Amino acid sequence: MISAPDAVRSTGIGSWPGTDVTDALKITFAECPDLPYLPELPARGEPARMIGRGTALLSGLPVDLQPAGWRLADASGREQRQALAVLRSDLDQLEEQAQGYSGDFKLSFAGPWTMAATLERPRGDRVVADSGARRDLGQALGAGVADLLAELHNRLPDLRLTLQLDEPLLPDVVTGSVPTASGLARHRGIDRPEVVQAYRFLLDRLEAERLDVPLVVHSCAAGTPIELLRAAGVTGLYLDIDTLGSTDWDVVAAELERGLVLGLGALPSSGSWSADSVARRALAPLRDRGLDASVTPQLRLTPACGLAAQDRMAAIASLRTVRRAAGILTEQLAD
Repeated sequence: MISAPDAVRSTGIGSWPGTDVTDALKITFAECPDLPYLPELPARGEPARMIGRGTALLSGLPVDLQPAGWRLADASGREQRQALAVLRSDLDQLEEQAQGYSGDFKLSFAGPWTMAATLERPRGDRVVADSGARRDLGQALGAGVADLLAELHNRLPDLRLTLQLDEPLLPDVVTGSVPTASGLARHRGIDRPEVVQAYRFLLDRLEAERLDVPLVVHSCAAGTPIELLRAAGVTGLYLDIDTLGSTDWDVVAAELERGLVLGLGALPSSGSWSADSVARRALAPLRDRGLDASVTPQLRLTPACGLAAQDRMAAIASLRTVRRAAGILTEQLAD
């Protein structure tokens, strides 16, 4: 049998159905034993959803929730305080469920550019439209994430943490496709050096805290700027394979040979898929580019996106499918 370090690992992306985080954590430890993760439960309301949970990490940057969405504010609104309380409660539950566990563990939060493309400024329009606001947001998020990881490292020193930033809107930010408030125009694309700097700031904060935490970025959107993210210091990418064209795969293959950790979102969000079919979907583009068992330790197999839209049993079945598919893919790459 192939040992775990030399096998394709399976894990989830983030969101999970229901409102019981204790149950969700137990499931991730049971069904993703090589890489369990802290699930996001959006059914608990806005403070527990991706952007809401991200606001809990904005160190010194207050926001509130308006009918139009989250907005920078002079003082923290009730929903931001709720987001922090929910996250704190989740971490308490993680500490309880992780007792006796020693190994890899993944945390996921909204990335700086998806936050900037979503949050509004006090006087309207998105943060992405204002260079000063973009800088403040990136630094507040970086500081908050670093502080949280430092605290969690002290609470659970046997966890080898991986940080996943969810960036579904990053391609729109880079290409200038984020709509203005009126919807009649688009914000200009953000220059490459500024995009890179937001991630570099976070990595510098982690280094200052003496935290050796790999940074991976997840995006289920087409056009994810793979080379830009690698230049920013990102060590891994989690991508929906259905969004990758031939050129994307060529870039991915080259980056795998340079040490990239690649999460293959090979289980679509809809339809009925067997473990064999999921493994084949992941294997074909790897084989087409001449990749073999040497890249196996760098591969992670996942659903294409979060599982919150499924019911509990279907979500469990999805994790089991990708786990079985990871084993099949490991054996196929070794042939």
